[in-house]
Amino acid sequence: MCDGYFREMIHMAYVTPTSEETAPTVLIVDNNPMSLMRLREVFKVREFNVEICEDGDQAVDEYIRLDPELVVIALDLPTLDGHIAALEMREHGGESRIVFIAARRLAQLAEDASHSAGAVAWLEKPISSAAVEEHWEQILGPIPDAPGLEDLDQLYPEDRVKPEADEGLMPLPPLPGMPALPLPGAILEPLPDVIVPVISETEPKPKRRVFKLLVVGILAGIGYLAYAYFSGVVPFS
Repeated sequence: MCDGYFREMIHMAYVTPTSEETAPTVLIVDNNPMSLMRLREVFKVREFNVEICEDGDQAVDEYIRLDPELVVIALDLPTLDGHIAALEMREHGGESRIVFIAARRLAQLAEDASHSAGAVAWLEKPISSAAVEEHWEQILGPIPDAPGLEDLDQLYPEDRVKPEADEGLMPLPPLPGMPALPLPGAILEPLPDVIVPVISETEPKPKRRVFKLLVVGILAGIGYLAYAYFSGVVPFS
């Protein structure tokens, strides 16, 4: 879609009643609930169809499914940061306008990401309607090139191709200093024979304590009876 088409759709949103089929779509990607609420309100007022996503990797899939006119995406996202997600979107084609949103402390990163991914603008959080209005002409402007696409593999060296469901399980990478674990069903090499010494248990010694006490008791009784007999004491009356 060209710049004129996008401007025409925005004009229709302000001049004529729009339905969900004719209104432009904005994909908002952020994992901050307050930011999402603000952005939803801002673009609902501008008669956009608003789609929400909180995950960078999922946002790329939503971009392909929706083909939105506008993408507003945060830099700090789970699973896939906003810069790489935007480059992934650019790689899949389409001419959606991309706007980064970031905190002030990430201003330089937002500038670099905007240049790399060909974003039309970046906005500072917290987002307000006035800030969007201030940059609106820039957002409607021409879409820059995305030079970062040439370095996408270096920026994101992991394999970006997701395995199909019928490819089976993929082995997990080993932890540092740990060998890789085999997949279920893998043929394991036999372990070398290990001679384990057998430790014989010693026979338990008979318990003689009770027997000794019994003998001592009998001897004591005999002694007491002998003492009573010779001393004339009657032990039992």
